[in-house]
Amino acid sequence: MTDAAREGIVAKVKRRGGRGDRSPLGAWFFDVDRMLLGLTLFLIAIGLVAVAAASPATAVRYSGDHHHLAPLYYFWRQVMWVGVSLPVLIGVSMLPVPTARRLALSGAVVFVVLLAVTPFAGVSVNGARRWIGYGFAQFQPSEFLKPFFIVALAWLLSLKGKDEELPVVPITTALTGAVAGMLMLQPDFGQTVIFCLVWLALLMIAGTPMRVLGAILACAPLGLGAAYLFYGTARARIDAFLFPGVEGEGAADHFQTNAAHATLTAGGWTGTGPGGGHAKFGLPEAHTDYIFSVIGEEFGVIACAVIAMVFLAIVVRVFVKLLDEQDEFKLLAASGLAVQFGAQALVSMAVNTGLAPSKGMTLPFISYGGSSMIALSIGMGLLLAFTRRNPFLTRSPYVVRWGQQ
Repeated sequence: MTDAAREGIVAKVKRRGGRGDRSPLGAWFFDVDRMLLGLTLFLIAIGLVAVAAASPATAVRYSGDHHHLAPLYYFWRQVMWVGVSLPVLIGVSMLPVPTARRLALSGAVVFVVLLAVTPFAGVSVNGARRWIGYGFAQFQPSEFLKPFFIVALAWLLSLKGKDEELPVVPITTALTGAVAGMLMLQPDFGQTVIFCLVWLALLMIAGTPMRVLGAILACAPLGLGAAYLFYGTARARIDAFLFPGVEGEGAADHFQTNAAHATLTAGGWTGTGPGGGHAKFGLPEAHTDYIFSVIGEEFGVIACAVIAMVFLAIVVRVFVKLLDEQDEFKLLAASGLAVQFGAQALVSMAVNTGLAPSKGMTLPFISYGGSSMIALSIGMGLLLAFTRRNPFLTRSPYVVRWGQQ
């Protein structure tokens, strides 16, 4: 770097230090990845439009004999949840990395305990006990556990760099297995898959020896076989997906995936227009699990492709930001959160397009739901906190030394 270039960078840093706005919000604005934040806000805006489109179908489905839900009932509730979630997202993203790490570790402990209690004291919804609490205060511990647990795994794996003798792989294996077991008790096969995928991705990014990864991957078919043989819900859904004519418990899942695919393609390339869809009224959960199909019917397959590209752009943006990251914990934590975000979106879209069996997986920031929206905001806030960087600072040793003086 030339002296002139170095002096220019230092001058920019000094000007930033002399700005009148020294508030935490002002400092955050200059440090945060504004492209990543903008893409997230774009998804939230799309979600509000999508929930507004799906709300009439869901209101009709859940209007009983004694009460009638307004057509935009779920839309206005989603507006409320967005209003709650945005300050959470911004607030978490403003945290220093050590504080964000402590928050995640504490949250992981709390929600693991709540997850353990849920199969026994939780609220039963559609035959599964995934919710805990009462009335308006009901929430899904697994949704909140995801970002916290991923950061906890990243912290444990990062300790390997400080002490090679630490058995971090067996520890993370045991923790992930325990969480998977608790999720299967609910039952929640979809979330189990997400937790295991993120754990495997973190092991790969952390540089786990290939012989260990090979042994884990070799055990994967055994795990799937055991789930098929001893886990009735998984067997029913796999049978319904592979053998469409199957009778029994899986028939309902096959109907749902067929209805989702038919709804998604009903609008063609450009859709029927807002409020013009009719196939959505046949979907079981138009505002949550199958909202991607509603978007396809009313806004077209092109709109679905754009949304898929936005999810891909968010994941790619994170990994591009991490190419020169030197802090192993930040690298693992941000990578894990990005993998979880992308995997959840991929599974949800695959179910809606008929490429995967029904799993009850929401589409991040687009599907309706308070637990999902707040938990995703926490996860994205942590991701923004771990990718924050001063835009005027580079990895030049001159600037680093200047900042340390």
